[in-house]
Amino acid sequence: MTYAKAGVDIDRKSSSIAALVGQLKFKREGLGKPVDLPGHFTGLVDFGDYALTLCTDGVGTKLLVAYALGKWDTVGIDCIAMNVNDTICVGAEPIAFVDYIAIDRPDERITSEIGKGLEAGAAMSNMTIIGGEVAVLPELVNGFDLAGTCLGAVRKDRIISGSAIKPGDALVGLPSSGIHSNGLTLARKILKKNGIGYKDRIKGLRRPAGAELLMPTTIYVRHVLDIIDRFEVHGMANITGGGLRNLIRLKRGIGFEMDDPIKPQPVFGALQELGNVTDQEMYQIFNMGMGYAMVVPEAQAAGVVKAAGKGAKVVGRANMKRGITVPALGLKYSQY
Repeated sequence: MTYAKAGVDIDRKSSSIAALVGQLKFKREGLGKPVDLPGHFTGLVDFGDYALTLCTDGVGTKLLVAYALGKWDTVGIDCIAMNVNDTICVGAEPIAFVDYIAIDRPDERITSEIGKGLEAGAAMSNMTIIGGEVAVLPELVNGFDLAGTCLGAVRKDRIISGSAIKPGDALVGLPSSGIHSNGLTLARKILKKNGIGYKDRIKGLRRPAGAELLMPTTIYVRHVLDIIDRFEVHGMANITGGGLRNLIRLKRGIGFEMDDPIKPQPVFGALQELGNVTDQEMYQIFNMGMGYAMVVPEAQAAGVVKAAGKGAKVVGRANMKRGITVPALGLKYSQY
């Protein structure tokens, strides 16, 4: 199986985004003018000595798993995580958040449970949820959708753009908690094709299938902000949709060879076997055990690994070959 056959063509998605962005030409001048970091994980605007960051994201079809199981208390964590993990990629600290819930009919039980996850994610990120919107759209929505927008801030002289990355820099991987919130369409279709329900157990996994898919996305804010205060960091990437291809966004002309990748959690092996999915497809759809990556000088890599906590490791190094390679698996990605 492939992501495209499951219904999500990431190359077509990239073309659609390019078509949209091609129409967006107006730029504000003065206070609030854009800080140009093309292709990065969050947008930035000039605010005097600071740059403010804005990014927006949702939880995706992970919500269908939550709805099927009647368990909505963790998807708010995912919503926060998908935004704050993008925010910190430029060295910004998340400071405020607004959520958006589109639902077919008002349901206090569902919105209360969603609120529990949002509150937990905000606390993990040291960030205030300052507002939001609940839209009741019975003719447009079947169930509910959850998204949000994060505001962050970083001193302009401390923006981490990726421009400082040089050959020989170490690539430090931080472990994920599992599938996070990307590739769920493929994962769900694999389970369905094999007649596996969300409450069923898959051999080799400790939890039922649905519980594996609902594991909340790791929030990396506190570890990452601590590291950039103590160490020199040249670039960072949130390994979300696009998998390893996200690393290509960091600096034009620089590539990475991953000679010691983080071992994927068992859920990835189970899905790959059940769906007969290639390694090439798996590593460009899922995080495969590495949810966040930091590029640091080789001399500081050991200290960064220790500060990043359990499971973090040096997974590879930067080079001038362009693209991303994983020699042990015969993988190469040359474009985002």
